[in-house]
Amino acid sequence: MPTWLIVILCAVAAVGLFVVGMSLTLMIKGHHIDSEISTNKNMQRLGIKCAVHETREADGGADCSDGQPAGCSGNCGACDIEHK
Repeated sequence: MPTWLIVILCAVAAVGLFVVGMSLTLMIKGHHIDSEISTNKNMQRLGIKCAVHETREADGGADCSDGQPAGCSGNCGACDIEHK
């Protein structure tokens, strides 16, 4: 069997295992894996914050405070990097 065919079959098998694993997680837990900092309760409990939030706190311009002023809702996707 040619080497390129073995590589392609291994790649297809790896992707297939990943899809099966994610599907099983969805079926068993009943929801997708929550990796967003603003909605994951375990990350909040551990004190993990958005990188933009931590940088602004370190610089003294914490626009991402818990009061959620305009420009940031506590997650990296909502933080306004340009301070608009």
